[in-house]
Formats: sequence, structure tokens, C-alpha cells
Amino acid sequence: MPTQETLIPLSGWRRKLYIIIYEADTRAGRIFDMALIVAILISVACVMLESVSSIRQRYGTLLAVLDWLFTILFTIEYALRLICVHKPMRYVKSFFGVIDLLSILPLYLGLFIPESRFLADIRILRLLRMFRILKLSRHLGEAAQLQKALLASRRKITVFLATVILLVIVLGTLMYVIEGPEHGFTSIPISIYWAIVTLTTVGFGDITPKTPMGQALASLVMITGYGIIAVPTGIVSAEIARSAAPEPSDNRSATRLCPHCFSEGHDWDARHCKHCGGQLPRPAKGEVS
Repeated sequence: MPTQETLIPLSGWRRKLYIIIYEADTRAGRIFDMALIVAILISVACVMLESVSSIRQRYGTLLAVLDWLFTILFTIEYALRLICVHKPMRYVKSFFGVIDLLSILPLYLGLFIPESRFLADIRILRLLRMFRILKLSRHLGEAAQLQKALLASRRKITVFLATVILLVIVLGTLMYVIEGPEHGFTSIPISIYWAIVTLTTVGFGDITPKTPMGQALASLVMITGYGIIAVPTGIVSAEIARSAAPEPSDNRSATRLCPHCFSEGHDWDARHCKHCGGQLPRPAKGEVS
């Protein structure tokens, strides 16, 4: 049982704020999430438009104002997330906590180091706000199923990749012997590079065989490449079909988030986190819709 020290210090407006920000199963929580997603998309669009020279010259001032407005908005949102959790530093160190912080830092740093040109490159990190949208994956029970399928098929995929590596080494060496340096295949590593490009059906065309024997080998590699492409997809698809859940899960459980360790996927009627043991907040009657 958690001690009194680990209990969630949520009461009154802090508890209501937590439900709105972290729980997506309430009406207010859904409205908050949708408004945040819209703000993120508009902010990212402004950053993209600002990179266009003609648009920046004409609407540079407006885009700068919008930039500051969204930065202030996300700063307030970040502060509210810290206020309504039991241990704010845990959120700061969490994945989305780091992403949220990186999304607002560049503009503030520009106030102190305006002459630093590299800050313009750091601003691209603000696009990482889009990762917040991945929180929508809580609504999809298939996410856990896909992860399970990928883990279950990792050995088969490893064997497949090892086979492909051996194949490109052999094919690259053969092409080096057939074509030679006079036709652009100056070394075995260069020939292996050609084999990889050809086997994956990318076909840059920077190196091409000139002799009939080399062209015949290239044709064989191309045909083999088409057959190889479908192998990883088939492996993962088979694992997904094998690990399909017999009963549909309650999607509501995917949105429950622990305010202590920020883990997700708790059952809707759970009272404590299955990872850290901390108490989970329970919406009051009428808050869940």
C-alpha cells in the first residue's frame, strides 16, 4: 500500500485540473486535447510558412507575433502540467516532459543570445510538439498488439537481415569480379553498395554494369529484390494475426495515466498504478462520458 507521502495531493481545483489535462475520457479532457492538437498544428504550420522567403518577407511580423503567442500558450500549459501532479520533476524527466520543454526553450534562449545564428536551427525542435499528438495512441488498443508482434518477430527479422547482408556481400563481390574497376566497380565495398541499392530496388544509377554477364547478374538481383521486400511484412503480419486478442479491450483503460511515474494503460477501475503502486485519481461521478 502506498504511504501518505505517495498519495496524490489532488483536491479542489488541482484535482479538476488534473482530470482535464491528463484524463482523455472526460468531456473536458477531450476538449482540452483537441484544442491542444489544433494549436500544435497551427504552430507547426507557422514555423513551416516562416521558412518560405517570400512569405516571411510579407508576413514576417504576423508570424513572429503568432510564434510568441503559441510559445506563451505552451508555456502556460507546461506550467499547469507541473502544478497538478504529485512530483513535478518526474514529469520534467519523462519523455513528453522533455519534448514539451524543448518545444518552448528556443524562443526564450533567443532573448539572451540573439546573435547566435545556430538558434535558427534549434527552432526546428519545436516541430517535436507533434509528438504530443501520439498520445492519441492511448485510444488504440492495437498499439500494444503491434509492439508485441514486433518483439515476437525480432528473431526472424534478425535472421532475415543477416541473410540479406550475406547476399549483398556475395553479389557485390561477384559484380566486382565481373565488371572490375574499369566499369566503375573500383572496390568490393563499392560493389556491395551497388548490390544494396539494386536489391532494395532503389536504383540510383550512379554505378551500372556494362558487360553482358554483369547485366545478367544485375537482372537477377533486381528480381530477387522484389521477392525480398515482402518478407518482413509477412513476418510481422503473421505475428499480428497470431497475437490478436480474442476479446476486445476497453479503450477507456488506455487513457489512464499515473501521476507518479506517468505510465499508461491502467484498467478503468484500478485504484493503484501497476508499475509504481501510486494511487490513481478517479473521476468523480458524472465526469466520465
